[in-house]
Amino acid sequence: MFDVHHYRIHDPGHIKGVRTVATVEFAKGVIVVLAGLGVFSMRHKDLWGVTESFLEFFHLNPHRHYVGIFIALMHRVGDVRLWKIATVAAVYVTLRFVEAYGLWNIRPWAEWMAIASGGVYIPFEAADFLRRPNWFRLLILLVNVGIVLYMLALRLEARQKRRAAEAHP
Repeated sequence: MFDVHHYRIHDPGHIKGVRTVATVEFAKGVIVVLAGLGVFSMRHKDLWGVTESFLEFFHLNPHRHYVGIFIALMHRVGDVRLWKIATVAAVYVTLRFVEAYGLWNIRPWAEWMAIASGGVYIPFEAADFLRRPNWFRLLILLVNVGIVLYMLALRLEARQKRRAAEAHP
């Protein structure tokens, strides 16, 4: 019987590519964990004082757009909202870590998972980029599109090799 993984196990290029994607997905999860821990650690503190200290430390102008969003978010965060955010973040992180594990171990289900999870974000990232274009948004969009296209190419290649092996046993 033909082993779908066999062709890739001996191909260092595929292993490096998939493990690079696994590293990116793992890093996304770590970033959300760190951000979540930072926000969660502030739940019983004077949020306005923490926000002011943060702004002063990083020399941020409170009248800038993103800083204003941060201030508004910090002002609205309550315990119930914090738990909702934590729940969504936990689900996101779990998915990222499961995907990273599967990709690192070259599992086909993880490749499909990368295609689906990356594909879901592309319309939102594209709309966000079109609304407020900048290099960071473009980079995020291009990395995500690149990952989805790369994973699709791998799955199509695996399908072709499987069909070729089935046709010539």
